[in-house]
Amino acid sequence: MNNLTPFSQATPESSWAQIQESNRYLTEQLAETKEIQKENALQMRYLKELHAENERYLNEKFAETDRQMKETDRQMKETDRQMKETDRRMKELQKTLGGMANSHGSFAEEYFLNSFEDNEQNFFGEHFDEIRKHIYGKKKNIEDEYDIVLYNGVSVAIIEVKYKAHKDDVDKVLKKAETFRILFSDYKDFKIYLGLASMAFYPELEQECINQGIAIIKQVGDNVIINDAHLKVF
Repeated sequence: MNNLTPFSQATPESSWAQIQESNRYLTEQLAETKEIQKENALQMRYLKELHAENERYLNEKFAETDRQMKETDRQMKETDRQMKETDRRMKELQKTLGGMANSHGSFAEEYFLNSFEDNEQNFFGEHFDEIRKHIYGKKKNIEDEYDIVLYNGVSVAIIEVKYKAHKDDVDKVLKKAETFRILFSDYKDFKIYLGLASMAFYPELEQECINQGIAIIKQVGDNVIINDAHLKVF
């Protein structure tokens, strides 16, 4: 006898149940798919908004950086313009001051030169036969200029003239004796006197001239006073 279980033949009821089960499964899958699509759409919208926000932020930063660079460039150009203007004004001021200094120096030279001539050129205990101004000499690598020079047969008096002398000028005056003998060898055996003439002196300057044996020649009122009691022969 055969013990196999007989095949169950599908009934209309079982087929309908299977169809309903399939429909339920498909409905659930469709709903899940729609939910996933909805979530994906939300994520895509968020990403687009994030991208747009980032792009807006970057554009603002680029615009701000560009503005700052243009402002920096403008400021640099303005600074350069101001520096050029300052340089121009400084050059004009230097030119003006240089002109004033030259004018004052020329005035002082003429003033003391005229005073020497009016007094018959008797200075430093000697009489000088000749007086010259702006003597220039150059030999090899040595050159010098002498404002006023007085001559006689045995002596030379070299006068450095300043509108307003300073203590630093004393060293320049002392050097004149050395360079004069080199540049003008005809006078190398002459006695050389040195003097500093200025429209104004101050105590420290006068004392330094006394210490170094340089004659002090200055304006006092309408007169020219020469202090040469301490004078040295160079």
